[in-house]
Order: sequence, then C-alpha cells, then structure tokens
Amino acid sequence: MTLFERLKLLAKKQGQSINDVEEKMGYSKNTLYRLRTTNPSAKKLQELADYFGVSTDYLLGRTDNPTLEKDKKDDVAALFRINTANMDPDTVEEIEEELKNYSEFLIQKALEKKARRNKK
Repeated sequence: MTLFERLKLLAKKQGQSINDVEEKMGYSKNTLYRLRTTNPSAKKLQELADYFGVSTDYLLGRTDNPTLEKDKKDDVAALFRINTANMDPDTVEEIEEELKNYSEFLIQKALEKKARRNKK
C-alpha cells in the first residue's frame, strides 16, 4: 500500500476526504494528491502522522500497525484524535493535561458508579 493509499484510508476512517484533510491542515489543494508521485518532506510526513495519530513508519509502509507503540497509553492527543500539527508545544501540553484530568475524572466516576451498584 502506498503512502497516498494509507492517507486515503485513514481519512476515510475519520469520515473525511483527502480534500477535507488538506483544508484542515492548511495545505494547498492537491498537496496530498501529489504524494502519489513525489515523496513528502520529513516535516510534512510528521505532520500527517500527528494528524492521524499514527507512526511515520506506518505511513511509509514499514509496518502495517498504525498504532504508535511508544507511549501508547500516555499519548492523550492521539487517543482523543486531536490534530496538534499547527499548535505550539505549550498549547499541546495544556490540552493534553486537561484531557488527562478529564479521563481520570471519567474513570473515577465510573468506579464510583460501579461501587454504588455493588452496594445494592
């Protein structure tokens, strides 16, 4: 599977077209279509991997596993499928911290609900 085919598949899984992805990432029209015949820069490849929450190895076809193995549990932005490609590091860190706090809150809430059910 080519890079472009993988991008198209990932976009489809998110209910988007290639044009939607180009627009959301601030790329000019046909930027991603050109990847059928050209290689992306390292920066663009990383932006695309971050956008879809996959590894660059997956995009390049070095692995068929799109999951980021390192820090899989701790990569909150990828877990929540947030596009952080155009955000500064401080903003990303702030968002990740808020999402971690919220997920911990949801887990605690679920545990309390389970405990109440078990008391009955």
